[in-house]
Amino acid sequence: MTKTALITGITGQDGSYLADLLLEKGYRVVGLVSQQHGIGETNIKAIAKRLVLEPGDLLDQTSLESIILKHQPNEIYNLAAISFIPASWDKPSLSFNINTLGLTRILEIVKNKLPRARVFQASSAKIFGRPDKKLVDEQTPIKPIDPYAISKAASYFMIQAFREKFDLFACSAIMFNHESPRRGVEFVTRKITRGAVEISLGLKQELLLGDLESEADWGYAPDYVQAMWLMLQQDKLGDFILATGELHQVKEVCQLAFGQLGLDYEKFVKIDDKLVRPKGSQAFAGNPAKVKQKLNWQPKVKFKQLIKLMVDHDREELNHG
Repeated sequence: MTKTALITGITGQDGSYLADLLLEKGYRVVGLVSQQHGIGETNIKAIAKRLVLEPGDLLDQTSLESIILKHQPNEIYNLAAISFIPASWDKPSLSFNINTLGLTRILEIVKNKLPRARVFQASSAKIFGRPDKKLVDEQTPIKPIDPYAISKAASYFMIQAFREKFDLFACSAIMFNHESPRRGVEFVTRKITRGAVEISLGLKQELLLGDLESEADWGYAPDYVQAMWLMLQQDKLGDFILATGELHQVKEVCQLAFGQLGLDYEKFVKIDDKLVRPKGSQAFAGNPAKVKQKLNWQPKVKFKQLIKLMVDHDREELNHG
């Protein structure tokens, strides 16, 4: 029997890669497309004819309920969110409404109308705030410090509460940074790979960045959506950290991206003080030991290969765009 999956945020980086994966596995894939808060459909252009796209919004309980009842999904992947932290400060109430109450609306509908559906929630490493260790795991205290992180932390606890109270199959992945050629250009990795290619083609003279010493745990988005799917195939429930366990500096992204194009990043990258964020505590990576052991998951694409993939994509797109 063909399984049906509903993906919110299907046009985003993760949603589109998840749709690719589920189609390969023979799923019928339904995507929620927000007319008000969408980001365009470029990422799903190649597979759009194989998808069932439904106009709807996490802010609208009626539309969510009608879509869920219409399609009776076996699995629901809630990936839609306002995920850019500066935007969450601009509209904190909207961030909470979409990121937390949107999930809560889904959980209410599942509890009342479709209790056998399995629900996946995309959480974020930002929920840890400023931990006092460099490698965090699922037991690390949750102490969010910005509206985005607060909304994601609340969603994480909401999943646990509905799971325990109503015995729903609902789980969260606490995801560290994960990148790809489909990453938005407002995020630093894609800003760098895109900027390096533009400079190599003479379309731009310089690239403005903030702190080059800043570090992050960067993985590959298709690897992470594989783990999302695995989480909903288990007999036993669990919340997992998805991470590589490695920290890399922004400077390393620059070295790799520009180096691949035969350029010295130091000649083109300029520091813009407006882009330098206030120094917080130390950067931290995620410990993927639990997901590796329980789900036999391994990230396949390493950091250097990831940046190469992104540069290759940007070069091809700008050369033929």
